[in-house]
Amino acid sequence: METKKPYKIRIIVPANTTAFNQRIKDAVKPVIPDDFSVDVKNIDQGNDCIENRYNLTENALAVVNLAKKTEEEGFNGIFVTDFDMCGVEASREVVDIPVIGGFRASAFTAMMLSQKFSIITILGSTVAMQLEHIKTFGLENNFASIRSINCPVQDLQDADKVSKLVFEACCEAISQDGSQSFILGCTGFIGIAERVSMMLTQELGYFVPITDPNRVAIDFLVLLVRNKLSQSRICYNKVDL
Repeated sequence: METKKPYKIRIIVPANTTAFNQRIKDAVKPVIPDDFSVDVKNIDQGNDCIENRYNLTENALAVVNLAKKTEEEGFNGIFVTDFDMCGVEASREVVDIPVIGGFRASAFTAMMLSQKFSIITILGSTVAMQLEHIKTFGLENNFASIRSINCPVQDLQDADKVSKLVFEACCEAISQDGSQSFILGCTGFIGIAERVSMMLTQELGYFVPITDPNRVAIDFLVLLVRNKLSQSRICYNKVDL
């Protein structure tokens, strides 16, 4: 009989498709502690990916509703696997368990390892949206640049092509923007961070950190759950659905 684990967390995929579920579960498996179980569930409404503000808004309510259901099912925490935090802020007003997205975990990790970080994102349509995150959380002094590789979410499974594009963007950001570390601006960049970091080490002769938004977010969520920490009710007033 399998031993019941004391903590369970859910990864909410804010896309109306199951296409990403197993890849995301496999991606975070190496950083899941032995006393945590992980469930991955996608929303069943809205768009099948998030590539602009409209998609973000369209899918957000479904994320909130699933977050509410997740808490009712007894989960201890939620990671919404979206760099742009689809529905995260609203969900924090609805549930008492911690809810996090990809951006802040990635940015704070980069800031622990360097003074200036850059975002490597998927499309030009996400650039302005992600620049807003920098301003919202007051990170201008630690921000070097944002660069797009012009690759839609559906094409991110081609790891060789994507790694080459990300590597080239990182090299340009280091030489032209003063970047010292990188965060990947989409949780669809699965398995890319380690590959590109190795490529940079071979090219430059020294290590440059690249954060995988899925893995670092899970690590942050585990920290919050273990320490019994959740969103402040001074900042996020409770809303009853």
